[in-house]
Order: sequence, then structure tokens, then C-alpha cells
Amino acid sequence: MCLRLLGKGGSGTDDCPAVYATDDGGYLLVGWRTDRVDTIEIPHLLLGFVESRMFVGAPMTDTGRGTFTLSGRPVTDAETLAELKMEDYEAAVAVPKIERTHFGGVPADSRNLAAVSN
Repeated sequence: MCLRLLGKGGSGTDDCPAVYATDDGGYLLVGWRTDRVDTIEIPHLLLGFVESRMFVGAPMTDTGRGTFTLSGRPVTDAETLAELKMEDYEAAVAVPKIERTHFGGVPADSRNLAAVSN
């Protein structure tokens, strides 16, 4: 899996967790381990690094302390894990990348966006 770092931050050491774009059209997120192998915890700010007009295609639960939990496909292949800088208390999951089509009541249609910006 080929990875492109989009951003990292949220902890006091080594600026991890992180979010990557993958060559298969998804996202790989590195976050803090939870009691489930397919679920990680990430800081809210990590979502700010996601590509424009895209979003992480996984349901998230707000923890109420500046983080979300989310589930995805656990990343277990040695080659991909070797590319990642992770602490022992972190894990990686792969999730879909989905194009945003809703902007808070304003359709993504460019004609409507132009009308709103005028």
C-alpha cells in the first residue's frame, strides 16, 4: 500500500496520530488503541487534514474530550506497518474516502455555491 501523509498531530510526542491517503482511494488513520482491534481514538484536529471536498467514510463517536472513536479495517500487513511511525499504544485502520456532496444545507452543485458566495 502506497501512503501519502496528509497531516499529524494531537499528542505531545512525535506529533502523532496521523492521517494518510492511500493508493487504493481510501484513508489510513493512526490513532490510540482502544479495547477493540478495529477501533481507534483520534483527536478532532486530525480531520482538518483530510483532502478538500472529501471526508472519512466511517461513523465516528465523539468522546466528549476532544476526540472521536472510529472503526475501520485493521492494518496488519508488515510492509504498510513498516512505513508508519507508531507508538506501542497506537494502531492503524483503513477507512473509505468519500466525496462530500452536502455542505450544511447548501448543495455541492457549483452553480449554487457561486450564488451563495456572491
